[in-house]
Amino acid sequence: MRNASQGPIAWRSELWGSPLRALATVLLLALLAWGGFHAIEWGVVHAVFQPDAEACRAVQHGACWGVVAEKWRPMLFGRFPYEEQWRPAIAVAVLSAVTVLSAWPRSWRWWLAPLWVAALLLFVLLMRGGVAGLAHVPTSRWGGLPLTIGLAVVGLALAFPLALLLALGRRSGWPVVRTLCASYIELVRGVPLISVLFMASFLLPLLWPAGWQPDVLVRVLAGLTLFVAAYLAEIVRGGLQAVPRGQTEVAMALGFGRWPVQRDIVLPQALRLVVPALTNSVVGTLKDTSLVTVVGLFELTGALGLALGGDPTWRPFYLEGYLFIAAVYWALCFGLSRYSVWLERRLGEGTR
Repeated sequence: MRNASQGPIAWRSELWGSPLRALATVLLLALLAWGGFHAIEWGVVHAVFQPDAEACRAVQHGACWGVVAEKWRPMLFGRFPYEEQWRPAIAVAVLSAVTVLSAWPRSWRWWLAPLWVAALLLFVLLMRGGVAGLAHVPTSRWGGLPLTIGLAVVGLALAFPLALLLALGRRSGWPVVRTLCASYIELVRGVPLISVLFMASFLLPLLWPAGWQPDVLVRVLAGLTLFVAAYLAEIVRGGLQAVPRGQTEVAMALGFGRWPVQRDIVLPQALRLVVPALTNSVVGTLKDTSLVTVVGLFELTGALGLALGGDPTWRPFYLEGYLFIAAVYWALCFGLSRYSVWLERRLGEGTR
């Protein structure tokens, strides 16, 4: 017998199960139809798709997607030299390919770490240049999608090991270690990310010796890493607490050491339990990279401002530009959410 909580039966019950629900469904469908009709009319029927500013101005009730056709390169690559933009395109492709490969559980082998090191070195080489005949491009001219992807991926890669140590330290039996880890986590979580970025960009240089200061991108990446690590640590700690203590006691009674128990028994189960929460944090970090604009780094949203702000011809069409950037963010975040569902299902099947 089919379960009534699944499939079309459940949908019919939820949408038409009572007069009140039926009325709400009709009103909602009518609202969606009205909104969809006007959206299609504005975004497709009366829209201008060619990079023709005069045609865009002549259309009163239609979108000007021509701004995307005209400005997509500065939107995606910011102030990177136009003739050298093949370099950030390849850099993003390499980093994305390694990230996708790392998402496949069968690739979780020893060679993944050196592969990541090679990919990051290639990313920096392509972006910065100065060797192998590549023109040098300072980090102040990096921007757009490469900067967004680079900050999110590298920041999370550096933050996760620190988060594991903080989560384990907060559960440590040593009061000093437990207090230090808890103090760090609560201190960082008690301030907004924008203040951390300001301190990393403007306050931290005052503490370094004169004449030697890390690059602003390095400082921002360090601030982002320390901030994200505090949130990831609490997620991991929640997973650790969900693992029954009896498993640890039994393993140690069988002769396992404390660290092997954590590495081989507790942590794999804890991380499996918190996959949705980790994905949520990853999505949040990806979107939080937009805040680096306030310290002079122009990622996707900042690159949009640069692309349109200084061009009076295309400046009136910010809405279409923001919709394009929103579509890029949505594609990245939706892909992460779908991967989370797949990984959660796969890991769940592996425990049966």
